[in-house]
Amino acid sequence: MTNNIKPMIGKVFNDIAEAIETGQFGKRVRIGLTTMGSELGIDTLVKGAEEAQRRDSSIEVVLIGPQVDSSLSQVAVNSEEEAYNKMEDLLDNGEIHACVTMHYNFPIGVSTVGKVIVPANGREMFVATTTGTSSTDRIEAMILNGINGIITAKAMGIESPSLGILNVDGARQVERAFKELIDNGYHLRLAESSRADGGHVMRGNDLLTGTPDVMITDTLTGNIIMKMLSSFTSGGNYETLGYGYGPGIGEAYDRIILILSRASGIPVIANAINYGSNLVRGGLKSIIKEEFDLANQYGLKEILERNRDSRATSKDETEEVLVPPEEIVTETISGIDILELEDAIRELWKVGIYAETGMGCTGPVVMVNEAKLEAAKDALCEAGYPVEGRNVC
Repeated sequence: MTNNIKPMIGKVFNDIAEAIETGQFGKRVRIGLTTMGSELGIDTLVKGAEEAQRRDSSIEVVLIGPQVDSSLSQVAVNSEEEAYNKMEDLLDNGEIHACVTMHYNFPIGVSTVGKVIVPANGREMFVATTTGTSSTDRIEAMILNGINGIITAKAMGIESPSLGILNVDGARQVERAFKELIDNGYHLRLAESSRADGGHVMRGNDLLTGTPDVMITDTLTGNIIMKMLSSFTSGGNYETLGYGYGPGIGEAYDRIILILSRASGIPVIANAINYGSNLVRGGLKSIIKEEFDLANQYGLKEILERNRDSRATSKDETEEVLVPPEEIVTETISGIDILELEDAIRELWKVGIYAETGMGCTGPVVMVNEAKLEAAKDALCEAGYPVEGRNVC
């Protein structure tokens, strides 16, 4: 018993001191920061960490790297590999609640949700996702990216975040999947584009104005967006704006690890640490479980599996289809994703409607003769393709 008294007394005094300093008994959030690997040097990372702790005294930043001249808590390591190992140990043992690091390899199924400040109006927007990969299948990855974005936004205090889908390959299939989830009873708000023709597929303008709370895209595009919006004021070699590339989210992943670019400057480093502390306080881990359980309850896994099967069947299609006699095509049908465009054309050929592919200002289109426009829309709807302007076939 005597051996346990001193540690217990020490903990009590630490908790009292913490409560006096922060006003929140036992609520200090410990955030790690690995300090090796930055293109801007260790000093930049340390200054960013010191700034984060100055802003919020309820945060305790723990530096993981070579010993430096700083009043912050430190864990000494001598290499990046050692830093990652130590970071994981500290997280798993509960000695830190989250960690900010660079160039970390997440397992397949985990991707990060970045947070940017848009240039048009200073609004904050989540970009889902920016590093890692939710799935090796593009469409499945983007659907899961959307769920990851919702989780992150909710952990940051947005009760019902709006979701927009950037106009990239696969956007229409992702939109269809989320509409099906909504029809099944999953509560979700799809954002409306600020452009005159509206829709849930976001344009570049929506990216600059932050139309949705969460912007879905593929990870590589998301990574580029983060770099451009974070560093456009500096010419590209120093990230001055935003909150970094965000936490790695996955259904079975239970570490809170946030990613920084090696070109992240002091403001972004400080913001990323604050981002991490707010996610901890917002209960990120429990929200991950709750949101995936809810999405699965309303058919997420079945939708993902059916989309996989559908694309596999399409790729294995061997049926020969005769091309109808060529006609003048002046009318366009939009709403079909570019990854499905060739298959949609084949569906029209099967029923004797000549069609061609095209690319309009807002994305891919099917082009048909004016006299066959309505029949073509009916055929595409019947085959299960989304046709803009039609909710019911």
